[in-house]
Amino acid sequence: METLRQSKVARLLQRDLGDIFINEARHFLEGAMITVTKVRVSPDLSTARIYLSIFASKNKEAQLKRISSQVKEIRHYLAIRIKNQVRIIPELHFYMDDSLDYIDHIEELLND
Repeated sequence: METLRQSKVARLLQRDLGDIFINEARHFLEGAMITVTKVRVSPDLSTARIYLSIFASKNKEAQLKRISSQVKEIRHYLAIRIKNQVRIIPELHFYMDDSLDYIDHIEELLND
């Protein structure tokens, strides 16, 4: 069960990371559209699990690896944005959110 503070920090991270992927991180995304679908923050607010949906990319796993390799730069952009709102900038871990792909697969099965 998430505390109120965890959910507030998660919403803050989700909003700001979405803006970072739109504005600052375009140079290593290579035209892919990234959506931050869910953020889970640890109880001590030191780590965050970020779930991403990747669109307009042929190889989503390679794109996720590219994002994970740039985690220091993304965390730096995040620190600039939220430095006055949190004490510790959380460590970021990125994961693929494939719920939309799963929904499409179920719809294909139902149509057949």
